[in-house]
Amino acid sequence: MICFRASRLQKYAKFYCMNANTDLTADLRTLLAIAREGSLAGAARRLRVNHSTVFRRLAAIEARLDTLLFERRDGSYVTTAAGEDLLRTAERVEAEVEALERRLSGRDLRLTGSLRLTAPDDIAEVLLMPALAAFRRSYPDITVELVIDNRMLSLTRREADIALRPTREPPETLVGRRIATLASTVYRASSATRVGDKDLATEPWIAWDEGAGPPPVARWLESRIDRNAVVYRSNSLLNQASAARAGLGLAILPCFQADPDSGLQRVMDPPAELDTGLWLLTHPDLRRAARVRALLDLLYETLKAMEEQLCGGTGR
Repeated sequence: MICFRASRLQKYAKFYCMNANTDLTADLRTLLAIAREGSLAGAARRLRVNHSTVFRRLAAIEARLDTLLFERRDGSYVTTAAGEDLLRTAERVEAEVEALERRLSGRDLRLTGSLRLTAPDDIAEVLLMPALAAFRRSYPDITVELVIDNRMLSLTRREADIALRPTREPPETLVGRRIATLASTVYRASSATRVGDKDLATEPWIAWDEGAGPPPVARWLESRIDRNAVVYRSNSLLNQASAARAGLGLAILPCFQADPDSGLQRVMDPPAELDTGLWLLTHPDLRRAARVRALLDLLYETLKAMEEQLCGGTGR
């Protein structure tokens, strides 16, 4: 096995030494994306290219090596033994390249270029646009790419440069600032009849998809209602608010999102158990980059001024 691994990797390295026009990094990223997503379609979304491009790249790599790197099983792509060998090397190369990119970006003192900011859909829709408009006016030579995703994207792998996230415990590998307490509570349609705390268990509920959403919300619901009371699930807080507004049931929503909505009404005061923190996060290697610092500072100042709205008037 050791001889096989060495010979395949040597063959791969030799090919790239002899073919300067071939992009080694792009090929390795393609293989990693296929392995991580398990499909060509998923890899295409991750790489932001089309499906046929990923298909052609994989076919070309396997042809160069004369080796099958992935097996096709029921529509999924599973790495072969040769693929596993190559992917371990690809992961090491990826880590080194990304570390170098972060170090170089962190030394960039120019207020130009692009930035990738990630945030959940409710925060992006309700809170971010005024701040990003102000940033655009102040820094017209910086392009902001907003990645709306409820998952915690990897800042280490440069899936984003800055993350605006509700969390109680941000990852230890990142640095950042806590902006405020985010309060949440139970809401229903404004046209619906109000209910008391004792009636919550008998009401229909709207909730996150199974396994998704903040753990405090899941724990709070599990301790108070039967899972059969959940009549609608969604992986989007904006969509959950729409469902509550339409009268499908009760929903736990952030106060900053639901309080200004005339179609929703609070059922109770925000429970402290549902509190979380709103954090601005970046990778340590990027925090001194001028454009990263500029966006971090503006977002912090803008959102800090909205602290009363964020904490739902609780003062917490």
